[in-house]
Amino acid sequence: MVLPGACARMASWLLAAAMLLAGAAVAATPGPVSVPAPAPASSPAAAGMSMVTFNLHHDREDWPARRKVILRELQALRPDAIALQEVIQKPHVRNQAAWLARKLGYDYQFVSTDPPGRFKRYGNALLTRRPVLARNDHLLAPLGDYRTVAHLRIEVDGQPVNVYATHLNERPDDTGSRIRGEQVADLLGFIAQTAGDAPVVIAGDFNALVDAGDLSALRNQYGDSFGSVHVNNELAQASTLNRHYFDAPLRIDHIFFQQDRLLAREARLLFDQPYAEGRWASDHYGVWTRLQFAPSPGAPMTSP
Repeated sequence: MVLPGACARMASWLLAAAMLLAGAAVAATPGPVSVPAPAPASSPAAAGMSMVTFNLHHDREDWPARRKVILRELQALRPDAIALQEVIQKPHVRNQAAWLARKLGYDYQFVSTDPPGRFKRYGNALLTRRPVLARNDHLLAPLGDYRTVAHLRIEVDGQPVNVYATHLNERPDDTGSRIRGEQVADLLGFIAQTAGDAPVVIAGDFNALVDAGDLSALRNQYGDSFGSVHVNNELAQASTLNRHYFDAPLRIDHIFFQQDRLLAREARLLFDQPYAEGRWASDHYGVWTRLQFAPSPGAPMTSP
């Protein structure tokens, strides 16, 4: 017979033992382990730059409405550099490049054969959001054709890059081809004098197909960014002339790049849709491209 006090002591001892065993079991059972999630793989965009070329169609049609559309697209893209052709300033029309540059917060370079102070000036321009290391301009031969080239050397993430903007003769006949050939030769000479050791990008309205004979000297040294990105069957109907204004598809606005220093990664048309019924940003479409700095010899290729 077990006395009541002994029963109580036994029960107390059994309860304590049970609690100790339960605690040991809990301690022995591995709980969920908090493992930090692996940090996402670092995949920064490959170093390089983006550029736009666009023929503004000067102030024809409704420039106050058109410029808002152009500004909105450029604000969204934030390209490193912008080449503009058919830039005009005259009474009651502020220099179009200056207006866009101010709205974008960009620096700009405008070049014209019309002297400063003249009531009307017409030419080409370069805009950039990057630091400007050097700037130049040049009147292309033959001088009677009133064609120019603007040049900026800009710093892109610590690397200097030369960007050039031009607009060549528009005549579709043999005389126009001969003049464009002379202009290309003069353009290449100007680049040789101003580029130094930094890579080169040349953008503009060349008034010629990329494989035209009058551009052959240029193509011997520089690649066509749009053509490098798109395969041949995509190029057949590609046009930078606005098909609302022109019947035949003609790709005459180009961004050329130095192939041993840069790689073309993306390219597409801009302003190729109306912004309102029957309303377009220009009689040309724009071209946007993304270029990547080519790796130095022996360096591993980075992801595009």
